Amino acid sequence: PEPASGLAALAKVLLSLEHGLWAPNLHFCSPNPEIPALREGRLQVVDRPLPVRGGIVAINSFGFGGSNVHVVLRPNSRPPSPSTPHITLPRLLRASGRTAEAVRCLLEQGHQHHRDPAFVSMLNDIAGSPPASMPFRGFTMLGVQDGGLEVQEVPQLPPGPRPVWFICSGMGAQWHGMGSSLMRLHGFRESILRSDEVVKPLGLQVSELLLSKDEATFDDLVHAFVSLTAIQIALIDLLTSMGVRPDGIIGHSLGEVACGYADGCLTREETILTAYWRGQCIKEASIPPGAMAAVGLSWEECKQRCPPGIVPACHNSEDTVTISGPQAEMVAFLEQLKKEGVFAKEVRTGGMAFHSYFMEAIAPTLLQALKKVIREPRPRSARWLSTSIPEAQWQGSLARTSSAEYSVNNLVSPVLFQEALYHVPEHAVVLEIAPHALLQAVLKRGLKSSCAIIPLMKKDQTDNLEFFLRSVGRLHLLGIDANPNGLYPPMEVPVPRGTPLISPHIKWDHSQTWDVPAAGDFPSSSSGS
Repeated sequence: PEPASGLAALAKVLLSLEHGLWAPNLHFCSPNPEIPALREGRLQVVDRPLPVRGGIVAINSFGFGGSNVHVVLRPNSRPPSPSTPHITLPRLLRASGRTAEAVRCLLEQGHQHHRDPAFVSMLNDIAGSPPASMPFRGFTMLGVQDGGLEVQEVPQLPPGPRPVWFICSGMGAQWHGMGSSLMRLHGFRESILRSDEVVKPLGLQVSELLLSKDEATFDDLVHAFVSLTAIQIALIDLLTSMGVRPDGIIGHSLGEVACGYADGCLTREETILTAYWRGQCIKEASIPPGAMAAVGLSWEECKQRCPPGIVPACHNSEDTVTISGPQAEMVAFLEQLKKEGVFAKEVRTGGMAFHSYFMEAIAPTLLQALKKVIREPRPRSARWLSTSIPEAQWQGSLARTSSAEYSVNNLVSPVLFQEALYHVPEHAVVLEIAPHALLQAVLKRGLKSSCAIIPLMKKDQTDNLEFFLRSVGRLHLLGIDANPNGLYPPMEVPVPRGTPLISPHIKWDHSQTWDVPAAGDFPSSSSGS
């Protein structure tokens, strides 16, 4: 009881300082004559509301067992912050509670005080309680026309947090203007500008490429590779700033370059330059015109049916494979498949047959360039599953490190994506790290039905910043602790005076009642024993 009593006194003093009035002591009638300071008037008991006149405040807490505590407090000197006239950026607000009503109440308070960043920030901070203690979760958007309120109970799952997996997509996810919305977000913009510094000596500016409205911008492979990788790095940086770290990492084709950054075995500079030299070496090589296409066949069917020169390049799912080969032969084979009613769609690759024998001609030049970038192989963690090395060889030296040799092998080898997806566990939360949700259909077919799949960006969205924030909100609904405060300037403490209190808006779950004995229910004894 003594610690609780001390906390009650602390809360009383803090509230008094905040409101500028000392709260009175209840039931005080006359001073104890044995206390001279009270009797002589040198100390005054606060028996009515009195104005706070500055200075410091002391609190004593005396424990029955002999633990005595003395605390000295100074008033918060930060003046009330002026109300922000308008919100320049949309902001995600999350909430947790024991009931759906409790969550709605906090979200509604956030809308009422949406111009108070300190209040919104504090609401986000208290929302990270584990689902076991706060089973209801919700989120809303502030500063947008239709913020909405999404509230749901976190699904009852096996004990422990849900595993989070990053899926880094490859070529095909790029689109003109893909960075314009998220560049408004400080963390994203800073990440892109740091990547700018990496390629500046090479005559490139990533930020300019991402904002370009020219549809032909990414016809240049170097532009496409560098920009796609820079966006993936920036998205990983944003997730890290919110406390979201992967339990597993899988990359598709070029996406394995960003996997090295997500796993921590490649620096930003190494990651960006690996993408650059991959594109530059292909661009400078004399490679015959090629093509790639997604077809509705199994991996084994492709092996049997592909005509000479065409090879199965990417094992995306059980019934979807990307094939690669010379342009003329590819056109003829695709026409044949379409006549048979088999799904066949060409993939935009800039006239290149990636993951085919054509790439072997580039390997020596690319290896020489990458050895100047990744000077020493670095150990990979068990989180990163290879899609360019068969599982039977995962314990080999090439698969256990991130190296120049590994990156070259990625380009010349088929993408064994489906084989890696088998290892994503039940109930995993899978994030597609890419500027477009390129692999959503493939992931739905290849992952276990209990997995939740969340894209972070989509090219057909009006505002990808709002889309990204709502995706983070979905993470919260799934029980993942992703604190959106990491996306904005940090809140200074103490918060300004006048910031609304949170505690009056906390709702308790009163759906269950218990019998509580009254004092008269206990046996009395005059012996005092």
